[in-house]
Amino acid sequence: MNEIHFANPNLLWLIFIVVPMIAYYIYRTIQGGATIQISSIKGVSEISHTYKYYLRHLPFIIRICAITLLIIAIARPQSRESGSSSTTEGIDIVMAIDVSTSMLARDFEPDRLSAAKDVASRFIVDRKSDRMGLVIFASESFTQSPLTTDKGSLQNLMAQIQCGVLDDGTAIGNGLATSINRLKESAAKSKIIILLTDGVNNSGTVMPPTAADIAKSFGIKVYTIGVGSEGTAPYPAQDMWGNISYVQMKVEIDEDMLRKIAKDTGGEYFRATDKDALIDVYETINQLERTEIETNDFVNYIELYVTFVLIGLALLIIEQLLNYLVFRSIP
Repeated sequence: MNEIHFANPNLLWLIFIVVPMIAYYIYRTIQGGATIQISSIKGVSEISHTYKYYLRHLPFIIRICAITLLIIAIARPQSRESGSSSTTEGIDIVMAIDVSTSMLARDFEPDRLSAAKDVASRFIVDRKSDRMGLVIFASESFTQSPLTTDKGSLQNLMAQIQCGVLDDGTAIGNGLATSINRLKESAAKSKIIILLTDGVNNSGTVMPPTAADIAKSFGIKVYTIGVGSEGTAPYPAQDMWGNISYVQMKVEIDEDMLRKIAKDTGGEYFRATDKDALIDVYETINQLERTEIETNDFVNYIELYVTFVLIGLALLIIEQLLNYLVFRSIP
């Protein structure tokens, strides 16, 4: 933002010098300043006035303007531009989401996977300055999106996640390992994995503790989320004729393993028993992992007094030229 600022504002009081000058000039004008004595002006009183008569006060007005500009100049007017610049210390985040068929359980509205996708999409919107990636896993793992700042594309890819694209099973270690591969070359100050699952590791080639040790070695923090109600939950089941029905099955989440992964890597474990609780989990993570923004305020000053000096001097020269060339008086 640009604004006028005076380095020596107290000197602006000198402008009041022009007040007695104006008063004295008015007094002299009223008193008359003739230096030649004549017996009568009757012979010249009827002569029409020329332009010089109407402009006779112009040199004095120019002089007052010049003095005013020179006083403003010594007060050092400056153009002041203030603002700020910011430097963002971004965070690289990979969200690893379980897409095994158990994620279709209806203890969340409408089901666990849909609820997880919806809440994760909101989380993406809140992380404006961060790069984010997406990994899905069932009996194996797959990179749905590498690290990107294109939040629109990431949300589209999130919406495309569905159960059945990978063989059924829960390979938590593989999902974690694939997420680590997306982050291990990252130069970000902070690297985060948010791993969401509703089951027990029962497939895959990488054991979860091993993957956690690898994450720790790369300085990657893992937040783990167990989703599922307490006790039993309605799971979809298909009979031999293709009809879908829901049967109550026991909810089994290896919370001890998820806690250990989080603890070993400096993260935290959360349990979400419904969608509202899952929203709270992501909000908590959002607050724990804030992007650092360093703001530097600055003020630039541009000296303007030279312009006032030049204009003031030019007016003084014009005044002298008018006095000696146009309004020259008899001494």
